[in-house]
Amino acid sequence: MNGFLDSLMGNDLAGSAAGGPEAALLALLLAFCIGHVVAWVYMWTHSGMSYSQMFTASLLVLPVLVAFVMVLMASNVLIALGLLAVFSMIRFRNVLKDTRDTTFVLWAIAEGVACGTLRFGIAVTACITLALIFVYIRVTSFGGRHRYDVILSLEWAGNGDSQASIKPILRRHSLHANLASQHDLDADKIDLSYRLLLRDPSRSRELLKELQATQGVARVSIFHRADEAEV
Repeated sequence: MNGFLDSLMGNDLAGSAAGGPEAALLALLLAFCIGHVVAWVYMWTHSGMSYSQMFTASLLVLPVLVAFVMVLMASNVLIALGLLAVFSMIRFRNVLKDTRDTTFVLWAIAEGVACGTLRFGIAVTACITLALIFVYIRVTSFGGRHRYDVILSLEWAGNGDSQASIKPILRRHSLHANLASQHDLDADKIDLSYRLLLRDPSRSRELLKELQATQGVARVSIFHRADEAEV
């Protein structure tokens, strides 16, 4: 039994053109570190309203998956052609809306290719490494940017400065208020969106009522972070 395990992990039955499990592990760990850099840069530079934690986490996993596939393809034209054939045969009737689902599909395909080409050591090494990465993402909530509780959207049609009229109200109800977007609807109306870290999230209705009673403010709406599909 021990001899079988040593043979399984120490030497791939298909040969060692890709360097074996040790080289594969090094490639996966390096890709994991670089994936962190890519994901962190995306987190720090993203300024829109459609930030997705799942997409950010996928940016961490995808370099590892691609490294896994490239290790399998290294110096082996037949495996490369086989991968192209596998991907060309796959058709999904349901559209994958979550990038995390896509990474699991790629993972399953790559593992099947590794086992089918008798690269058992690389298959097991990649399986354990990727499983630990997904556990790491789950435990640390990697990619989350929970710096606000609600998104406040309103239309300003007052004569004065919107910041001078609205900011005192936001300051009373929130610890931090960030103007996320501002669009001119016409000459007299401005559409404003704020990210708010509330002093007391349970009292968001009071903020809503106070803004609705403010002259020049119209169409006020609040979206809680917990209710957002992508935050």
